[in-house]
Amino acid sequence: MKGNRPSFNDCSTRSGFFVPKLRVLLALRIFASRRLFGLVIFFVIQTTWFCQGQELEPRRWSHLPINGNFAGAGYVYTTGDILFDPVLLIEGVEIEMHSAIVKYIRSFELLGKSARVDFTQGYQDATWQGLLEGQSARAYRSGLMDGSFRFAINLLGAPPLEGKDFAEYRAKMDKETIVGMGLVVQLPTGDYLSDKLLNLGSNRFTFRPQLGVVHNRGKWMMELTSSVWIYTANEDFWNGNRFEQAPFYTLQAHLAYTFRPGLWVGAGLGYGIGGESTVNGEDKDDRKGNLAGLLSVGIPLSRKVGIKFSYLGFRTQEKVGADTNSFATGLSVLW
Repeated sequence: MKGNRPSFNDCSTRSGFFVPKLRVLLALRIFASRRLFGLVIFFVIQTTWFCQGQELEPRRWSHLPINGNFAGAGYVYTTGDILFDPVLLIEGVEIEMHSAIVKYIRSFELLGKSARVDFTQGYQDATWQGLLEGQSARAYRSGLMDGSFRFAINLLGAPPLEGKDFAEYRAKMDKETIVGMGLVVQLPTGDYLSDKLLNLGSNRFTFRPQLGVVHNRGKWMMELTSSVWIYTANEDFWNGNRFEQAPFYTLQAHLAYTFRPGLWVGAGLGYGIGGESTVNGEDKDDRKGNLAGLLSVGIPLSRKVGIKFSYLGFRTQEKVGADTNSFATGLSVLW
């Protein structure tokens, strides 16, 4: 590895659920060399960014009228604890993060099917604080987070309709199954400094192919989505190192009930596993595993304006990781 021992404020978070299970011998070696201590902190701290990134999001395969535009803005408050292996002498680490996010969706017809594209960009303000070798330490970052582009198409159900035709179809369709596929590309638009281990951006692309199934029955909606996170390498990782990560696999299920158009409540559950990492070709033996739960409610303010409130909780399934809680609100407009 290159560089001198960094401070807690030099550490970096990145997308991907990073909670390494470092072997005791490796940890002791790190303490002996001192120069690699900051890298240990990086591997454990960066779990916090992914708590938003896993995207436990309901209704992503919903039937939309074609040639529609949807814009939204939201705020997310995240707080939680980061759990460390006791041998590392890092304890009491807490995360507090504020995120402002904007999103645009355009629906259209493609090859006789209904399709959509989504663009998302956010700004974050994050603080990490805890004890490093018994001493109080704190890190703060503020700036752009990585944006994303998503393309999705419904292969079964949800025909391409607009206006009155769309309204009539939805009114008479009591039972329907929708099958869709999509691709999310996470862009390296976030703030990134190669001499820091703690960054809001990831300095790499992430590709997430998705497959989803929705079954609507009366006022009930049941949704299942699987996806794979495929990461490119970060060639400019801390102090000139090369960082790579194996694919991360996720599965999520949602159940929602609609009282009337725009007014609904929902719950979701998701699980993710995989994502082992390497630095300069050295395997870190750090398979990730996490469980996520979601509660959300949508409320119409008018025929074309709605607001949503959500709670999202992440719990690590490993002995080290992150337990976080996020509270979100968002406003959306259709035209």
